[in-house]
Amino acid sequence: MAVEAGIEAAVQFTVEGSLVTDVGGTLGCSVLSTPGMIGVIERTAAMLVYPHLADGEATVGFEVCVRHVAGAPEGSRCTARVRLREVRDGRKLGFDVEVTAEDGRTIGVGTHERRVVAARRP
Repeated sequence: MAVEAGIEAAVQFTVEGSLVTDVGGTLGCSVLSTPGMIGVIERTAAMLVYPHLADGEATVGFEVCVRHVAGAPEGSRCTARVRLREVRDGRKLGFDVEVTAEDGRTIGVGTHERRVVAARRP
């Protein structure tokens, strides 16, 4: 593995499909779900480090500490930003993460941890 702290990625996405919830019909509209937001964050972090891993390595998430602080309605555009904050023990990766709406509002903020593991590459 040749990944170093400080690398970053940002991915824009539309709040739609499996990313939305209406909380069982209680909201009257569909919004970005917390699990959907976390899924985008995890994928962005995994794809950031993937090119830096050795053959036969991949990463898996093992901790997410994210606050979902604002709503993003279905159809809105958001950006997930991840920054690799630290590499511990040669295989534990700590990320600072944030999701913002196109108008600049913070939707989610926190940290995410991944671990390098042995895996078959496609």
